[in-house]
Amino acid sequence: QLQLVESGGGLVQPGGSLRLSCAASGFTLDSIGWFRQAPGKEREGVSCISSNGGRTNYADSVKGRFTISRDNAKNTVYLQMNSLKPEDTAVYYCAAGTKSFIARLCGLSAAGFGSWGQGTQVTVSS
Repeated sequence: QLQLVESGGGLVQPGGSLRLSCAASGFTLDSIGWFRQAPGKEREGVSCISSNGGRTNYADSVKGRFTISRDNAKNTVYLQMNSLKPEDTAVYYCAAGTKSFIARLCGLSAAGFGSWGQGTQVTVSS
């Protein structure tokens, strides 16, 4: 039983920055992934971080602009988003990895994750 809550979304101009937080109930060694979904589009994997923070992955569309990190003492995972673009506009979700091959490798497929949060809206617009 794991509960995740996202926060930190908002409205930002192109080129701006936001930091999203994913707070987890209890203590977990799960990998954590960030996903996003824009209206009318499929859910897209954005980033993932392993249980100890040693492995991270990023979608090509955000590589070099987004940074994922975690503080296990605070049961929180962060997604620092810089140089934001209008195409980054979406609802952002965090999710805990299951005991799967995808989760162990910190892949970006939604099939490897469960215990989804309810999402936080990110809007990038002038």
